[in-house]
Amino acid sequence: MTKLQDAFSDPKTLVAFTVAGDPNMQKSVDYVLSMVNAGADVIELGIPFSDPTADGPVVQAGGLRAFASGITTTKVFEIVKMIRAQTDVPLVFLSYLNKLFDYGYQAFFEKCQELDVNGVVIPDLPYEERGEIADLAEGHGVSIIPLVAPTSGDRIQKIVKDSTGFVYLVSSLGITGVRDDNEMSHDLSASVAEIKKYTDAPVAVGFGIHTPEQVEKMNEIADGAIIGSGIVKLVENNPDNASAAIEEYVKAIKA
Repeated sequence: MTKLQDAFSDPKTLVAFTVAGDPNMQKSVDYVLSMVNAGADVIELGIPFSDPTADGPVVQAGGLRAFASGITTTKVFEIVKMIRAQTDVPLVFLSYLNKLFDYGYQAFFEKCQELDVNGVVIPDLPYEERGEIADLAEGHGVSIIPLVAPTSGDRIQKIVKDSTGFVYLVSSLGITGVRDDNEMSHDLSASVAEIKKYTDAPVAVGFGIHTPEQVEKMNEIADGAIIGSGIVKLVENNPDNASAAIEEYVKAIKA
């Protein structure tokens, strides 16, 4: 069992997302630690990118704040090093493939292994192109977290069959951002059941999840929930002093 899969031994696993470097390096570290202190089981750290096709306006704005502070992929790894000095919480990156390519695949996964980054979610990496990085990732102990969308259909089997971390089930069509229940896919239970036919990896539901009530529903369907835009919005509202608000919010979600 990988470190990520072990994190899902809690039947109500919470994956909490923030943008690396938003609003600056030190605050980004502080806010991750607030999430961990509040009970987040896994941290998902977004590497800012100029063309984030899967991200909604809240996360895009977080990326712009990070860029304004001078964030780079090298500095993202420095943030991880600072986090690792204070917690061994399971940690995954959310990154677009171009960021890995630009850094250098070999160097990227070597650095992940060095700093105990356990997985990477790559929204623009189709299954057919995973071979470009799969061996490198596996060789350095990094799980490629597959995304399953409401439209994945008969592709689900091949998308999830080699999962070593967890499966990221997208709740609805479109981009990230908070959603009402009626905007989410009504076939999530069926999607989870289909995924479970082909993998023993845990399934976490994300995109739009932002209330305790939604998280409770997701925990009835899947192995965990992923929250992101709700946290990034708190940073937007009070960039330099969001720790208390983040901790209160994540505690309420975790409870």
